[in-house]
Amino acid sequence: MNVLDAMQISASGMKAQGDRIRVISQNIANADTAANTPNAEPYQRKTVIFKNELDRASGVEKVAVDRIYERQGEFRLKYQPSHPGADENGYIRLPKINTLIESMDMREAQRSYEANLGMMNISKSMLGKTIDLLGK
Repeated sequence: MNVLDAMQISASGMKAQGDRIRVISQNIANADTAANTPNAEPYQRKTVIFKNELDRASGVEKVAVDRIYERQGEFRLKYQPSHPGADENGYIRLPKINTLIESMDMREAQRSYEANLGMMNISKSMLGKTIDLLGK
């Protein structure tokens, strides 16, 4: 594996973790979003599923987002009879999102992003030193 391949792998990891951070941010932002009518569905919690992807040109396996999965039917109920989305018993449906778990997932994604960024910087440094040696 050459240095440029390592940079491509790190870049794909950074992109995948960036997408994961975006989805987690949406989950946190919509944690208390209820449906506007009793029959409507509230926001669904989303999770990112990764896959290995072969770059045929370089023969390098990279990480990519396979899909963003919506968890269907997972709701929590809250008694709020004045809300327009309340059912006949006065309950609204809210997404089943635990912001503590989402925050921990975000931290893990951030650390993975930073690890890939560190590898990118190391690869860049190695490439620069190689060029310096060739120029002497």
